[in-house]
Amino acid sequence: MKPFSSKSFGFLIALLGVVLFSAKAVMVKLAYVHEIDTVTLLLFRMMFSLPIYLAIAAWNFSVLKEKLTPRIFGAVILFGFLGYYLASYFDFLGLQYIKASLERIILFIYPTIVLFLSWFFLKKRITKNQMIAVVITYAGIIVMYLQEPGFSELSNVTGVLLIVLSALTYASYLVGSDWLIPKLGPVVFTSLAMMISCACVAVHYCFVGDFELMSYPMEVYALSLGMAVFSTVIPSYLISYAIKLLGASDFSIVASFGPVSTIVLAWIFLGERLTVFQMVGAIVVIIGVYFVTRKK
Repeated sequence: MKPFSSKSFGFLIALLGVVLFSAKAVMVKLAYVHEIDTVTLLLFRMMFSLPIYLAIAAWNFSVLKEKLTPRIFGAVILFGFLGYYLASYFDFLGLQYIKASLERIILFIYPTIVLFLSWFFLKKRITKNQMIAVVITYAGIIVMYLQEPGFSELSNVTGVLLIVLSALTYASYLVGSDWLIPKLGPVVFTSLAMMISCACVAVHYCFVGDFELMSYPMEVYALSLGMAVFSTVIPSYLISYAIKLLGASDFSIVASFGPVSTIVLAWIFLGERLTVFQMVGAIVVIIGVYFVTRKK
């Protein structure tokens, strides 16, 4: 019997992290039924998450004291702001306009954005085959999007643009995490980045919130708690550890399960359905991203 390699373990935890993270879109849509605004829902998610991140950061205080230089801390602030604050904000906002299954398929373009960011900032060459794969990926997005009822309506266009912005900011976070995780370790980096994100959400709420945090139905708090634990804390550590074991590119391959799991969950819990053309579009997107991120 062959030993269980670290790479095999990395793929397994990456798969679990992607599936749990994908469930977030469904819980957001369920919470929106209760007429909660985007920033308040994001605040609830972070409020329930923050104590766990603080406890884990405190447990690793010796590592923080040893490895956290001013330059690295500045980078953590930047990528914490981009990854789990700005990307989440755009994502939550976009889900007000489009379906959860559509959101996950569009968000799945982020590996191709990682490719371009790596080329621009890290000077990594883009091959001809990678360019073809990018074209395939975006063709799948267009096929799927054009089949959406009322696709030309302003609200749908707005929703799609917001999810694209979410993909862009999340891709930036992944590129940064690929550089920072080897320096800090996945646990310390994730704890710090998420604490920064929590602080950003709290500041945002102070400017736009109504401070009536106790006026929502119990279902909103239950969904927020579930989102915090099962679609934020657990997958954030799983994904960071998977990136440490696999690298951002190999992790992106496993992320192809994200749209599939969201489609299934949205069908079960939200009653959403996809047309044949939309399913074809989803498959094309997954194929395109696979060819972008696979090894030669």
